[in-house]
Parts: sequence; C-alpha cells; structure tokens
Amino acid sequence: MPNSFRHLQTTKLIIMYTYYVYILSNHFCTVLYIGITNDLLRRMFEHKQGGIKGFSQRYHPTKLVYFEETDDATAAIVREKQLKNWHRGWKMNLIKKNNPKIIDLSDGWFGDPEMNSG
Repeated sequence: MPNSFRHLQTTKLIIMYTYYVYILSNHFCTVLYIGITNDLLRRMFEHKQGGIKGFSQRYHPTKLVYFEETDDATAAIVREKQLKNWHRGWKMNLIKKNNPKIIDLSDGWFGDPEMNSG
C-alpha cells in the first residue's frame, strides 16, 4: 500500500442523553403528576400549552415542583415507577425537601407571562 494512503479508523459516535423524572402539580397543589422525558424544556412547554391528552388535559398540572436527572434511561424508568407507587405524603416530603416554597421551577423558562405562571 502506498504511503499516501492512511489507515482510516472508524469511530463510534456516542450520543449521551439526559433523562428527567419530574413532578408537576396544578396551581392549588391538589394534583401530582409524575413523568419522564429526555427534554424537560420541551415537555414543560407541552404541559403548559395543554397539548397532552389524558390526565394532564383533565387536571392541568403545569407547575414543575420537582425533578431529578440521570444519564441512565433504565434508572429513570425505575425511579418514575417508584415515585408513582409512593404515598402522597412521601411525595410531598420529597418536594418540600428540595423546593420548600413549592414554587414553579420552570418559572421564567418561557417568554410569555401566561405560560410562566403555573
């Protein structure tokens, strides 16, 4: 093989994702919704727009009160299922430990004031 040829190595492109397990509430904190996503900003936009059918459309959980992140999809799914099985009191303790005033953690993410008030 002539010297002008170089050995080309194939490299694998590894794409890393971040997965989020999140808890939403409605304005009065009477409803808790637990979900999982790999794009929290997009998912919050969808919740605030009201475009998610089912539970979200009916109860309007648009206030992000808690979230965790991981790069392990399986761990995120396991954690989501774990939190869904918790009693409401345990969920509220988790939320209050990390967000004592139970504010909307997504406040200010979007330019429209209507979308920022959960």
